[in-house]
Amino acid sequence: MKKLKLWLILSMIICLFLSDQVLSSGKGDKVSSEKFHEFNINRPDLWPEPTSYAGHIPVYEKFSNIEPMFHLDNDTTYIINFWATWCKPCLEELPYLEEVNEKYKKDKIKVILCSLDFPKQIESKLLPFVEKKKLKSTVVVLLDGNFNEWIDKVSNEWSGAIPVTYIYNGNKKYFADAPFHSTQELEEIIKPFILNNNLN
Repeated sequence: MKKLKLWLILSMIICLFLSDQVLSSGKGDKVSSEKFHEFNINRPDLWPEPTSYAGHIPVYEKFSNIEPMFHLDNDTTYIINFWATWCKPCLEELPYLEEVNEKYKKDKIKVILCSLDFPKQIESKLLPFVEKKKLKSTVVVLLDGNFNEWIDKVSNEWSGAIPVTYIYNGNKKYFADAPFHSTQELEEIIKPFILNNNLN
């Protein structure tokens, strides 16, 4: 009987040690991330979990990590803009996206600025830029450089150039493959989405 108790105690100690090793390693984080991604597929109303953070900005290593963001199933219209700090036309249209984000918050419009900045420039250029411009829209980073493997999943109209903007609410979608030149231009595009939001 004493031997059995001793064996049980030793087994518990070994199990606790092994579980602590898994939790303190990167493998534990990877498993939880995979489970979250799988859970997101089953619950398309959930925001996808980032791979990591740069400051307060969510970072996604692969397009597959961020892809649920293009299939959120709720009453919000999402304006997802692909841009980078090294892209002059991208920076020129940012104020229009920012204005729409602030102006139409009550109309369930959400602007997401998906940065395609190079990994080495996230800390040195992107973070200071976001801070300096005090961007109010949601900023995320996508590091997946295998563009040919995923741009068609956004739109088969996308040539690969930026800026581009993908707008959707449920089955209603719009793809802009050129920069906006005014807030009014963007407002004209989202008007049908706002009307659709108000009907729901």
